[in-house]
Amino acid sequence: MTTIIQYISLILVLLVSGVFWGTWFSLSRSIEITSPETFLENGRLIIKNLAVPMRMLMPLTILTMILVLWVYPEKSSGGFFMSAMSVILMIITLWITVRIEVPIDNRIKRWTISTLPDDWKAIRSRWQYYHTIRTFTALGSFAFLLAGSLFH
Repeated sequence: MTTIIQYISLILVLLVSGVFWGTWFSLSRSIEITSPETFLENGRLIIKNLAVPMRMLMPLTILTMILVLWVYPEKSSGGFFMSAMSVILMIITLWITVRIEVPIDNRIKRWTISTLPDDWKAIRSRWQYYHTIRTFTALGSFAFLLAGSLFH
């Protein structure tokens, strides 16, 4: 049973990490050079496509990760501690998403070219900075969960 739960959890963490990695790798690394029109269009599309699925996927992922810890057979092993570190990193990822990224996304959704605030580039840079951090906390979470599964 432990192996099945670990497998499901790994798939879910991979999905969450993949969403952030894909956005970072394909868009965020060049976001500073996009036009305001492109920035707004891409931002709205990404927000529209991800808001609802990620609202369900991230909590479900964390719950399955906690379940992995619950059923982990050797609570004092290195594998358990790697799995626990994975949970911590994913909680940090969720915290960055909910406390920093989503409020910025909610502002961006309302912007138009004519209502773009004077500090929109600073806001975009803040979003990018924290998106990079959460991308790598999510990838770290996957790496630790995989290691914890392998050392099981």
